[in-house]
Amino acid sequence: GDAVLNWSASTPIERWDGVVIGGSPPRVVRLELHERKLTGSVPPELGSLSNLEGLWLYDNELTGSIPAELGRLANLQLLNLGYNELTGSIPPELGGLSNLEGLGLNHNDLTGSIPPELGRLANLRTLWLVSNGLTGSIPPELGNLANLQHLGLSANGLTGSIPPELGRLANLRWLMLNYNGLTGSIPPELGGLANLLRLILGVNGLIGSIPPELGRLANLQELVLGGNNLTGSIPPELGRLANLQELVLGGNNLTGSILPELGGLANLQRMELGRNNLTGSIPPELGGLANLQHLGLSASGLTGSIPPELGGLANLQELDLGDNNLTGSIPPELGSLANLQRLALDGNNLTGSIPPKLGGLSNLEGLWLNDNNLTGNIPPELGGLANLQYLWLSNNGLTGSIPPEIGRLANLQGLTLDHNDLTGSIPPELGWLVNLRTLDLGHNDLTGSIPPELGNLTHLHTLELRGTDLTGCVPPSVRSPSLPRCR
Repeated sequence: GDAVLNWSASTPIERWDGVVIGGSPPRVVRLELHERKLTGSVPPELGSLSNLEGLWLYDNELTGSIPAELGRLANLQLLNLGYNELTGSIPPELGGLSNLEGLGLNHNDLTGSIPPELGRLANLRTLWLVSNGLTGSIPPELGNLANLQHLGLSANGLTGSIPPELGRLANLRWLMLNYNGLTGSIPPELGGLANLLRLILGVNGLIGSIPPELGRLANLQELVLGGNNLTGSIPPELGRLANLQELVLGGNNLTGSILPELGGLANLQRMELGRNNLTGSIPPELGGLANLQHLGLSASGLTGSIPPELGGLANLQELDLGDNNLTGSIPPELGSLANLQRLALDGNNLTGSIPPKLGGLSNLEGLWLNDNNLTGNIPPELGGLANLQYLWLSNNGLTGSIPPEIGRLANLQGLTLDHNDLTGSIPPELGWLVNLRTLDLGHNDLTGSIPPELGNLTHLHTLELRGTDLTGCVPPSVRSPSLPRCR
């Protein structure tokens, strides 16, 4: 292909690009030809390099199948063929590489099943088969890999249940089985993996409850079980995972309440529990998660008010409480979240006015307050949100006029104020919103004429003014289904 190598008969082989010589008599011990833009197939003749210890061919454009002859490389310790376009199945002959410590075949187009013979690789520390088209079940024989530290089988088409034998992998640090078609329950035996740092089982078809035994994984940093069909309540034992940084249980059928014990996970950076069938209120104890950056509790049937304690989450960047049954007012304490980029409180039953303190969230990019029962005026302070891209306030009971300060939101792409009780005219300052793509002011009590300044909105895709008492015409550059264009 486009590879450039200095291989030639006039150059000593020990100086050839990517070739490492060693031993006595001298033999090729390593081929380091990764990221060379190599094309073509992997030559079966490489199986004759009897002293080869490392074969790096990853991140090229190689095609064809993996030669079974590589199974003859008795001294091989590292084999990395990842990030190519290899096809066919994994040769069972690779199970004979008794000295192999690392096997990387990830990000190819391999098909077929995982050979159970790989369970004979007693020295293997890393098995990385992520992002292929592998099918069939996970061989229970992989539970024999006593030295395994990293097992990555994500993004394939694997089916069947998770073998409880994987609970024997005492040295395992990473177990990544997400984005497959795995079914059955989570084996409680996984709770015995004392060295586990990452347990990623999301986006499968797993059923049953979350084993309380997972609360014994004292070193666990990431627990991702989202996107399954798990049922039952959240085990309080998860509150013991003192080193946990990421907890993702969203997109299941979990019931019960959010446990206050989760507020003791001092190192937690991401909590995603949305899209479940949870009940009860948001525990104020979550306000003690000083390192939290993402809190996602949307579409979970939660009730009660928003705890003002959430305003103490100084590192929070995303707060998504949308599509619940929350009541009460928006705590002004949320205006103290200086790092907040996304605030979604839409689809609840919130009442009261919009706190002007929200106008101090200088990093905010999206504010979703639509589909509530909010009243009062739109605070002009929202015009200070210089980074705001989306402002959705539709389907409330907001009154008063549209603040002209909104025209200062230079990065705004979406503005929806429809289905409120707003009065007055459209501020001509909205014509300054040159990046605006959606503007919906319909179903209000707006009066007056349509400002010609709206003609400056050259990126506008949707302009909705139906259900108002506005007069005049729409600038020719703007599309609107409800009013004629100006000539």
